[in-house]
Parts: sequence; structure tokens; C-alpha cells
Amino acid sequence: MDKKLLHGAHTALITPMKDGAVSYADLESLVNAQLSSGISGLVPCGTTGESPTLSGEEHLQVIKATVEIVDKKIPVIAGTGANSTQEALELTKKADQAGADAFLLVAPYYNKPSQEGLFAHFSALAECTEKPIVLYSIPSRCGIEISTLTVARLYEKHSNICALKEAGGRSSKVSETACAVDENFVILSGDDGLTLPFMACGAKGVISVASNIIPSTVAELVNLALQENYFKARELHLEYFQFFSDIFIEPNPVPIKTLLNCKGIIESAEVRLPLTPPSANNLLLLQKMAQNLNI
Repeated sequence: MDKKLLHGAHTALITPMKDGAVSYADLESLVNAQLSSGISGLVPCGTTGESPTLSGEEHLQVIKATVEIVDKKIPVIAGTGANSTQEALELTKKADQAGADAFLLVAPYYNKPSQEGLFAHFSALAECTEKPIVLYSIPSRCGIEISTLTVARLYEKHSNICALKEAGGRSSKVSETACAVDENFVILSGDDGLTLPFMACGAKGVISVASNIIPSTVAELVNLALQENYFKARELHLEYFQFFSDIFIEPNPVPIKTLLNCKGIIESAEVRLPLTPPSANNLLLLQKMAQNLNI
């Protein structure tokens, strides 16, 4: 896959659920809406897709279903990371066989490996596929970050480790990474509210939660920034900045699922325990947001 296909706005897909099971009908509707929106790619089974509470069978079936519906129109970047290297290897190999175009691999969480452990973990995964790998650094959830030095070492040793989803909240990390690698390495924002600042520092797009419901807007913002039209990109950024913040008033993906349900895009806003529905006050806020949201 051409690494430039990783540029742009990629949607971190929710996993629609109803009555305790994955709703594949809603998934198909959501993916088809994404395909008609100008979005650059889709990322099933990441954090937003509730990967920690999907069974192994569900995890792979959601990836397969997404690949089939997309039908090679845009890249599918499958979330196949785990805090067990063996589990991540198995998921990545099976997702590769299912037709995923690339893989999003989160830093191992809870067991807090050293940077040398991260290097060994991601090296093992790079050797199990020839397809592109997007590293995913999100220290607030994992307790560790993938350091700039580790990213550069991995890229130097494994040409298919060619991208980073940076969700550490620091523009300086984007600048550090851009200075440490060449221009072919792709940095993507992991936070909608930081997409524009990160792109000004060298990122080439975003893996977005907001684009589940406003894909055309997020795609437009990213495309403007890629064209270095920062004046118009900033106008969009400021117009939607509060929205980008409010979709995290509850643990992700509770708010975005609630909004999708309020707008009739998915039949149910159901999430799996330990996630729970929004509080009464936050539900009222989200319902008001949905009323004001033109999509």
C-alpha cells in the first residue's frame, strides 16, 4: 500500500451493539455513510470500537465485515494491538488474511514494558506481516508512551512500521518525531481537538472519533491543512472545537454513540460494561448537541 494512503482523515469506527451483540446491520449503514463522505480510511476495533470488550471472534468478524463493505474503496486500518505479544500476533495475522490494508497497534497496557520491551514487541509484529503498521501511543490509557527514539529505531529496522497515531496531547512530540524520521513517515493525530495544531507541526491527518458523525467536516479540515490553507482550516477548527471537547464528556465512545443514536444513524447507543450510559445531565447535553448538529 502506498504510504500516502495513510494521509488524511480516518474514522475510528464505533462498534454498534444491540441486545448484547454486535449490530452488523448498523455497522453496514455506518460504513456506507462513511464511504460517501470523503473520508480517507476506516479504523475498526480500536479504542472507539470497544476492542477490550469484544471477544476474539467478534473482533475479527467486525474487521472482516468492514473489509467486505469497504470493498477496497478506501484503506481499512485494523486495530489488532494487545498487551500480550502473542495475542497481538494472532490478531494481526488473522486480520491480514481477512484483507485489512494496515494495522493499528497500541502500546501494551497495564504490564508497562520498558522501551526495549516495546521495541521487541513491535519488531515481532512487524515481522508477521508486510503491510503497513501504525504505532499507537496513548500514555493516558497505557501508562507508557512510545518514545521518539523507539519510533525512530523501529522505522529504521522495519520499513513497514511507517506511521504513528500520537495521542499524548503534546505538539512537541509531533515535532520531535518529524525531526527524527524522514518525510515518508506518517504522523496522525489521535485527538480531534489537536488535529490542526499537530498538522501544523508535521502530522498528515487524524484518526478521528468525531468523524463517526461529521465525517465530511473532519475530512474538509484535514484536506485544507494538507493543502496548507491554514486560515480556512482554523475557521473550521474553531467552529467545531467545543464539539471536539464535548464528545469526551463521558468515556469514549459513550458520547459519540449517544449522538449517533439521537440522530438515527444507529438503532442503539448500547455500550458494554464496564462502560455505562451517560449520566442524566450529560444525556441532556448530548441530546441538545444532537439537535444543533446539522449532518
